[in-house]
Formats: sequence, structure tokens, C-alpha cells
Amino acid sequence: MGDDKFEYKSLPIPTYEEATAQPSSSRSDLGDGTDAERQGLLGREASNYQPPTVESERGSLDDLASSASGSTRGSTDELRRELDQMDVDDSGQGSSSGSRPRLRHHFSKRFSSLTRTLSAIQRPLQRYLPSMPSFRFTINLSDTRARLKDHGCIMLLRLFALLLVVSLVYVFFIGDIFNLNNRMVMGQSYSSSSVENFIQGHINETNIAENLKLVAGNTRVAGTEGSFVLAEWIEHEFYKAGFDEVKREEFQVYLNYPRDDGRKVAIVDPPHLVWEATLEENGAQYPVFHGHSKSGNVTGPLVYANFGSREDFKLLADKGISVNGSIALVRYYGTEGDRALKIKAAELAGAVGCIIYSDPAQDGFVQGPAYPKGRFMPSDGVQRGGVSLMSHIVGDVLSPGFASTPDEKKRLSPEDSPALVKIPSLPIAWRDAQRLLQAIEGHGSKVPKEWVGGVPKVQEWWTGDKSSPTVHLMNLQDEVERRPIYNVHGTIIGLEERDKKIIVGNHRDAWCLGSVDPGSGTAVFLEIVRAFGELLTYGWRPLRTIEFVSWDGEEYNLIGSTEHVEKDIDNLRANGYAYLNVDVGVSGSKFRAAGSPVFERSVHQILGRLSDPFANKTLKELWDEGGQRLEPLGAGSDYVAFQDIAGTSSIDFGFEGEAYPYHSCYESYDWMEKFGDPGFVYHKLLAQFWSLLLLDVSENPMLPFDMEAYGKSVTGWVKDLDEFAKSKNAEVDLQLMYNAAAELEANTARFQAWNDVWHDSVWGSGGYESNVMAIQRVNHNVRMAQFDTHLLDLEADGGIPNRTQFRHVVFGPELWSGYDASIFPAIRDSINAGNWTLTQHWIDRVANTIHFASNKLLN
Repeated sequence: MGDDKFEYKSLPIPTYEEATAQPSSSRSDLGDGTDAERQGLLGREASNYQPPTVESERGSLDDLASSASGSTRGSTDELRRELDQMDVDDSGQGSSSGSRPRLRHHFSKRFSSLTRTLSAIQRPLQRYLPSMPSFRFTINLSDTRARLKDHGCIMLLRLFALLLVVSLVYVFFIGDIFNLNNRMVMGQSYSSSSVENFIQGHINETNIAENLKLVAGNTRVAGTEGSFVLAEWIEHEFYKAGFDEVKREEFQVYLNYPRDDGRKVAIVDPPHLVWEATLEENGAQYPVFHGHSKSGNVTGPLVYANFGSREDFKLLADKGISVNGSIALVRYYGTEGDRALKIKAAELAGAVGCIIYSDPAQDGFVQGPAYPKGRFMPSDGVQRGGVSLMSHIVGDVLSPGFASTPDEKKRLSPEDSPALVKIPSLPIAWRDAQRLLQAIEGHGSKVPKEWVGGVPKVQEWWTGDKSSPTVHLMNLQDEVERRPIYNVHGTIIGLEERDKKIIVGNHRDAWCLGSVDPGSGTAVFLEIVRAFGELLTYGWRPLRTIEFVSWDGEEYNLIGSTEHVEKDIDNLRANGYAYLNVDVGVSGSKFRAAGSPVFERSVHQILGRLSDPFANKTLKELWDEGGQRLEPLGAGSDYVAFQDIAGTSSIDFGFEGEAYPYHSCYESYDWMEKFGDPGFVYHKLLAQFWSLLLLDVSENPMLPFDMEAYGKSVTGWVKDLDEFAKSKNAEVDLQLMYNAAAELEANTARFQAWNDVWHDSVWGSGGYESNVMAIQRVNHNVRMAQFDTHLLDLEADGGIPNRTQFRHVVFGPELWSGYDASIFPAIRDSINAGNWTLTQHWIDRVANTIHFASNKLLN
């Protein structure tokens, strides 16, 4: 308790006549000021507190509202007001806006014990009280005396009252036990199954569809009015849901925007081939451009370089075709999936500019009917996207490693940022690429068969060379070094581990309408907010704090989430238990998930609870039939800073399918309704999965992390690393890694065994948990939650070499394939560099870090 002081006022002792001058029923009424003052002699709480009616256990949360209104206690609102009168701030400081006081947490735990105790006392007494059907206990003098007179059981009930007092003294002050089977909050009883059933049954696909119609109704590029308006709406939804805390978080970051008169792709020589690309999509709501691209106005001969990988440019060099001073033309996808790395490879090969086009062989009519007849990219569709080097640096490119708060001063200049490419680029549709490919026929050499794309009416595919037609690439843009972006946070304060947070995230910014990326995730996010808000109206509250966050600036190098993590890094490393991310929520019907191995058991259990209505199988059955597994995390979305910088165990999931008009303005609500998810069936399944996983990690008394799965995964990954090292003829010794993995596997098995001890002790006794066992459980949870944090390399010279922002020794982005995961990235980077001394150094260092984290589980 806190240091609150209560002023004692001496009151006159009443005479016998005064004390007996009014009926007992009126003496129990505190409406009279004198009697209220005398009642205050019983203590501060006595004047405000009326214990709740303890009723029989309810079957589900749907009955709570009606059962509450019919009790002798009165409405939930009345109880809430009375509890508010008893608020005590244990910290000695004013609580933050909307947060629940610790005293309420204390009473919630006591009430749950009281529920079970009174129910146990009531049943054996019912045989002696035949005239009191559906007996309900309530501490109310007038009702009690009326019942005593009506039933003539004064002596029996006096004995009952004495036994009750003795029992309550034991339960509250000696035994101090807490029933985990049914928690009672605000006078209502909850079981985990009833809460799960409520959430699963209250997800509504119609709501999700309406959300998406609003979300995808306008463009919302980061830092623009569209993103800000959506932020305001999401903020309103947090307030509407009744969250305890709602706040807007501002950062000022480097962004760029297209200029109508500043973009051009044209053939300027020879004169008979002069031509200019259309660039824009038909009826597009936002111009075509690359986020974080280099401003520039360049010309050069056109050279086709397939997918723009380093291997593709090497093949050109081997053929004697120089790229130096040229404009490189490459296509999306393929052997280099990261558009920024395509441009970087072209830059390193000597190109002065880069054009990236969408080839129908990857995402257009070659795959199937194009929009509006089908799901694939139309001829004028253009894939926009960010081209900052997120496999090297994430967040604001001018503040790597520290947050771009409004008052921060130590920023880099754009010219000095290692996250930005050094040559200009633009994306185009295959409609425009067709003319460029036709223009270089007969120049250079014919391409290998695997370089031939699906663009029609290109008779022969040639590489081009110095003799190719000259192309003019202009990309002049508005660059803003301090553009405000806003994250929106909505928080539900936990009852037990209130400082420990489960973060739920989705970004809202998009390159155009973004119905898939990220609109599908945002629409589901908002439905989950509504459902959890409805739970709150019944008085429910999680054991751990839940923080919902809408990120801004994700498309520009994961800015919003990274800046938040950098600002709140110490708190997240100490209290961030889990991060649950959805970006592209639904683009098809196949469930996918990537994350820390700690989530493996939870994912499997929840997939087994959900069914695909078209396949008539559970998602777990489909998952197993497809040979799927929980994949490691790369660098594709907002989980990166949490997993790789803060060490918060993270997971990313959704439903995927075939290619779609990704990052184009054809990625619309109409596309989703017709081709992506007609009926919004998979949106509903995603919302149910996300909600159930959130309940599992926020409501389960024992944090449901699968530590054994982590240990086994590391053992397998060390074997994979060994094979990789041998394939590169690396002269290194991996024995320390094998030793660390074996120790981790043994320690995680030993650590997990205590879960069984706790389970048998608590659930074997009907759900009762003593204070001693509760303290052990909470400490056990902390060790699980901090395991990923202990896998961070936090030395001054730590982090992946030349990419020191990434601190996790197990997970990180692949250096030359940013979206893909690299396991033991510091070791693999050193092997790829061919530096065996550096490789051995990192083998020893990573092994020691794993050894440290392994031992922290047990000590």
C-alpha cells in the first residue's frame, strides 16, 4: 500500500437510548449524516464498500450483462463507481490517465477467491436450509435480518456467519490463495474458455469489410493528409473501445515525394526511336515513384539485366558487356527480391540510373487473367515501393540507432546516410518496358533462356550494350528532412503484470489505396479493437497489459515502429513480453507465419481450433499437409526493431496467395471483394487467430512460450550453418556452437519441466494458486520473456558487422536479400566475406551469447 495518511476525528459515544432510538433497519441506512459519520469508525473502506453478490458460475460472457442487472448488488457501473472511490495509488504518484489502481487489482484477486470459497460453503449448507432456494450470500443487514425472521434460522445463521468470518480471515490473510479457474473482476466471473469463446464468436466479417471500405477509400502515403486522417479515426476507435490510455506519438523524419514535372523515362537517341513513357496508371490516384529514391537527371545507353541481382550483373560482365554509365533495366521479383538491392547492385556495377518494371511472367497475364477480369497486374499497373536499404539500416535514414524525436538535433545529411542508394530510379509498367525492350533488340548479346520475360511483342530478348539507344531518366522530387509522422497507441492495463506488455501492431500507410498491404491487416486490427472493447464493457481485464499500435511510415524503411523502439528501448527490453504483427493480412487462402520459436506451440494449438470452411479441414491440418512450419523472421515489416533491436519475441502472420497488383493503385477494395477474399472469410479467420493468440499471451497465467522448441531449433540451425560453412570451404571450427546448442537444448527442457510442476500443483488443486507459487510463476515468466533479449549482443562493438543496428545473434535480415531471414547473420556475413579469422571470432562470440542466455533461464 501507499503512504496515504488518514485524519482521525474523535466522535461522541452514543448513549444506550440514542443507540436504540431507531429501528435496526434504519440504522443500517447511511443516508443520515450522523450515522454515516459513526459508520466511518469502522474504517475508511466501510463507508464506501459493499461486497458483491456471489452468484453461481455463469456459462458464458454473453449472459454477464443480464445477470449483473438482476443481482441485489446493482449494475456494473455502480460497482465501478464504488471501486473508483477506493482508488489508492501505491506508487505515491498520480496514476496516468485512465489507468486502473492497484487496489482494484487487489480486490479482483480477493473476489475470485471469495467466489470459490462461498460457493464451497453454500452447497453443504443447502440441505439445512430447505426454505432458501438458490441461496445467494450478500452482506446487507436489512436483507439478512429479514431472512432470519422469515426462516427462523437465527442461531444457525449466526453459526454460519462465524464460520464464514473464520474462513474469510483464512482465505484473505493466512492462505492468500487465488483461484485461476475463475477470475472475478468488477463483480463478474471469468474463465479463460468463456473469454476465448466470446472473442471467437464476436468477430464479424461484415464489420471487417466496412472497415476496409473506409481504409482503402483514399491514398495514405506516410506523412500525408491521408495517413493523418486515418490516424485520427483509429485514435477515435481506441477511445470508443474504452481503452485505458490513448496517445499519439510524433517523430520527424526524412521523406520524399514525387513531383509531377520531375519524372521522365524517354528514349532520346537515335531520333527515329524518340519516345516517352506514360509512367502513370490509368486513372491513378497517386503518382508513380520510389520512396527514398535518389534525385537525379541522367542519360545513358540502356542495358537489360534480368532481375538485377549481383549474379546477373556478373553474367553481363563475363559476356564483356559494360554497365558503366548505362541506365539499367531490371524486372521485379526473381533472384533478387528486394527492389532497393536491385538498385544497389546496378550502382555497384557502374550504372547511373535504374528502371524497374513489372513483368507479366511474374505477376501479370501470364499467371492468369489480369485485373479487372482477374487478380493479376494489368498492363499499366506499376509496383511502387521503398528503396532504402533496410537490410543495412531500418528506421529514419538520417538517425540510425536513435529516435527522430522533434527536439533531436544530431541527424545525418542525406548524402552521408548509408541507408540511401546513390543513383536515381523509377518503377514502370510492362506497357512502357515493352518499348524499351524492343529498342535494344540487336544490341549486345541474346539473353539466356531464363532471362526471357513475358512481355509480349518482343521478338528477341537482347542485353543491350554501349551501342544501345540512349535513355533519359529524370527523378526530381520534393525532399523533406523533418516530416512529422504519427504512431497511435491504445492501451489496456493488465491486472497482474501491469508493467509487462504485449504489443499488437499494424501499419496504416500505403503507396496508394493499399487494400491488401496493409489495408487487410488494418481492417482486421480495427475489428479486434472493437471486440476487445466489448469485453471491457463487461469488466474483463487481461493479466498483462495490451498495447495496440497503428504505425506510420512503415513503407519508408519501417520508420514508425523503429523510431518507437529506439525511443523506448530500455523499457521494451525489460518489459516487452511479445510483439504480434500483421502487415499484409489477406491476399489469399494459405496461412503463413514467421516468428521466434517460442510461439510454435501456441500457433499449432490455435490453428487446430480454426477451420477453413472451403477445405472442410482445420488450419492445422492444412498447415501439416503443406509441410509448413514457423519460419524465421527477416526484415519485411514492423517486427524487425522489436525482434532484432529490442529482443522482444515477435511473430508475423497472415493469409497469402498468388501474385496481385502489389503496391499499385489497382490494389483496391473492389479487387479484394472480387478476387482477394470474397465474403471476407479469411479476414475473419485472421481476426480470430490474432485475437486468440493475443489472449493466450496476455491472459495465460503461465506465459505460453515453447522454450524447448527454441532449443531444438537452434540445434538444427547450427547443423545448417555447418553445412553452409563447408560449402564455402570455410576454415573454421564450429565446436563451440555445437556445445552451446546442446547446452541450450538441455536447459530449455529442464526449464520447461517446471511448467508441469506448476500445472500439476495449481490445476490439480482446482485452480488455486498460493502467493509463493504465484511469485515463482511470475519470475518464470520473466525468464521466458527475456530469453530473446539475452540473445542480443549489447557490447559497445556489438551487432552484425557493418550493420550494428541489428543486435540479435540468431536472427537478422539477409545482407543481399533483405526480406529473407539470415540465421546467425554475423557468422554468415563473415563467411561470405571469406574472412576466416573474423568468422571464428563471431563463432566464439555468438556461442558465448547463447551460453549466457541459456544459463539465465536457470539462474
